[in-house]
Amino acid sequence: MKNEFVVIICALGMLSWTACKGPAQKGAPAMPPTPVNTVVVQEAPAIYYDKYPATVVALNSVELRAQVSGFITGIFFKEGEVVPKGKALYEIDRRKYEAAVRQAEANIMSARANLNRAQKDMDRYQRLAEQDAIARQTLDNATATLETNRSQLAAAEASLLAARTDLDYSVINAPFTGRIGISQVKLGAQVSPGSTLLNTISSENPIGVDFVVNQTEIGRFANMQGKTIPASDSTFRLQLPDGSLYKHAGKIIAIDRGVDAQTGTIKVRIEFENPNDELKDGMSCVLNVLNDLSGQRVIIPYKAVTEQMGEFFVFVAKDSIAVERKVHLGPKMRDQVVVTDGVAPGDQLITEGFQRLRDSGRIQIGTPPQQGGAKH
Repeated sequence: MKNEFVVIICALGMLSWTACKGPAQKGAPAMPPTPVNTVVVQEAPAIYYDKYPATVVALNSVELRAQVSGFITGIFFKEGEVVPKGKALYEIDRRKYEAAVRQAEANIMSARANLNRAQKDMDRYQRLAEQDAIARQTLDNATATLETNRSQLAAAEASLLAARTDLDYSVINAPFTGRIGISQVKLGAQVSPGSTLLNTISSENPIGVDFVVNQTEIGRFANMQGKTIPASDSTFRLQLPDGSLYKHAGKIIAIDRGVDAQTGTIKVRIEFENPNDELKDGMSCVLNVLNDLSGQRVIIPYKAVTEQMGEFFVFVAKDSIAVERKVHLGPKMRDQVVVTDGVAPGDQLITEGFQRLRDSGRIQIGTPPQQGGAKH
């Protein structure tokens, strides 16, 4: 029994030795290079804009209000038309104001007659006083009467001026050439001085566009102010509500006097030509301002960029190796993006196939040849 046990152990040992003497296992096969496509990094003109919400404003806009009371007896314009400076727009019943003018003129005539009589009396009493023919008090009374009549004439002339002013105010004229709106009153309506809004008139060519910028940008826009802007300039481009771009160039005409303490912003006004009345007072739009960094910049396809934890990376081909690089991006322009650093002109940028890459991974540039089909 003991001998049989020894024989079994020896047999197992021989099997183990035989297994150890078998052929050695081969290592894991090396991974093939990853096929990728590349493009050569180049510099190109990069034109991009900063966008600001903006509002179209008339450079001149006036609310027309009555300055005398009465009833509207005339409306002399077509609503929405351009009216020239000085054109009569509204008329308020003029009869009582014309009567006031005639009354003031009559008062002047009376005051002037009284003054002439007082002057003659004064001259006569002066001659008599030189001859000691009258009492001194009589001369003094004549002098006082003369001064009183002079004052009454001056008051009458002032009353005539006020009456003529009221008569002029009974006709409301256009203060400047501009487009008038829809009338707020109709014929026969009663108006009160200062409180009744008749209409609004505003200029339309040129026209302004207001927007606000952060106080940190004041210097940037102050440097633009006052510069001569050619018609082809692209510094300011206006995007209309329908998405189209306004064809005329703009220029800065004003920067507000101070910064809003609540928001830390300041208002800037741009002037645009508006010959076809495309821009309307109060219209909302977007003002595109050419970015100072526009120019010759390194631009790469945006699809070549990957993001990791808020940072951006690309792969650059170095011979048969993919090198990962961190990049800093500028503005995106459709399917491309500006790179401020991380790659340079001439680098071979991997644009396809990088999703399977790691830093220093092996690559094969270009699509690998297709394998042939099985032979029959």
